[in-house]
Amino acid sequence: MCWADLLVLLPAAPYRLVAFPFAALFHHLCASGHLSLTARYIFLLAGGCLLAGIAMGSYAVLLLIPVAGSVLILLSVSPAHAHTWVFALQMSWQTLCHLGLSSQELDPQDARPAIALSAIMLLTQKATSLALDIHEGLVQLQLGQGFLQRTLPLCSYLLFFPALLGGPLCSFSTFQARIESCGALPCPLRAAGQRCLCAVALQGLRAGLAGGLASRQGCAGLGCLPRVWAQALLLRLAYYLHWVLDEALLEAAGFRPEAGQGDLSIHDLWTLETTHRLAVFTRTWNKSTSRWLRRLVFQRCPAQPLLATFAFSAWWHGLRPGQVFGFLCWAVMVEADYRIHPFLSAWATCQGVKLLYRGTTWVFTQLIVAYILVAVETENFSMLCLLWTSCNSILPLSYSLALLLLLAKNHRIIRWFGLEGTLKII
Repeated sequence: MCWADLLVLLPAAPYRLVAFPFAALFHHLCASGHLSLTARYIFLLAGGCLLAGIAMGSYAVLLLIPVAGSVLILLSVSPAHAHTWVFALQMSWQTLCHLGLSSQELDPQDARPAIALSAIMLLTQKATSLALDIHEGLVQLQLGQGFLQRTLPLCSYLLFFPALLGGPLCSFSTFQARIESCGALPCPLRAAGQRCLCAVALQGLRAGLAGGLASRQGCAGLGCLPRVWAQALLLRLAYYLHWVLDEALLEAAGFRPEAGQGDLSIHDLWTLETTHRLAVFTRTWNKSTSRWLRRLVFQRCPAQPLLATFAFSAWWHGLRPGQVFGFLCWAVMVEADYRIHPFLSAWATCQGVKLLYRGTTWVFTQLIVAYILVAVETENFSMLCLLWTSCNSILPLSYSLALLLLLAKNHRIIRWFGLEGTLKII
């Protein structure tokens, strides 16, 4: 079985490539002064509707309905309540789409439902981000303008074709600034071409790894650990490939993400593959989505924000058994990471022990990440049960046990010094 085939983003890659010439054309027309501000919004909106129709077929209706609903809410509801209503609409509709499409017997060769679900998930990010900006006063809609003048920028932002099928998340303010200054930006084709070359290299590496896995069938016991790690690496390379293509398409249209705002840079790639801290990996993985989750859930949750963030992420991804198990496991592993590493680093005093500590925890981090990614991408419950009962569960169970022991130890220390009542007051 090819694990990368489970990626819902994979079928959308050809449509991204088709959109490249139109993105370059948009930037050229803006730079040459042939498009007014209104014409730019219309070009991006029309391109998004056309791309949705081509890539999703009749399933594009599932995307257009929440767009219309969110725009009407933003224009009719007060800023204090806009976020609540938009969030309720987007997540309710997205959940219905996930449940409805998963309950049908669809053609496995038909990629349109998966592409539509992916676009709806990205729409939820943009719509809730915009509603939060309006709620916090960062964006103010011009009430004196006509209905069409107020609607066009909002619809164009939610459906503009360079970001319809992929990220990273771009704020509405940044989108407007890019629209207004698009003609003044230098030609982005060189930077977009470099990202495309990087995507080709990633695809070559991914194809070579997939061929190596196909030639080595079967494993038993601890011998399955390297195979699961290789499968997870194949998954990560697929994600890296599509993030690079996403940002290349945005750059070709003149919407280059600001420094540190994209999903993947060379520095991010190095960090993801070399860090010995699962918490660092988590913050770096899919950075724009991580920032969105932090703002939407983590910073607004009064109790257990870490667990709530990962639980919401499982809901946003579709609530399949593998996703629920994988994201909740991820939350426990991050909490364990926060507590285990200070404890271990205190023992690593000399250089040799530090190298041993970093090397060992890097291996542990790689294997735990592999376990989580394979669990999240497992759609079959029976296969998830096989993963639970395999030797791959030893390390996550060990981290969970270590977390319980450290929590119990800290609780005993608090009771020993008589600080429990003080900490409750604090």
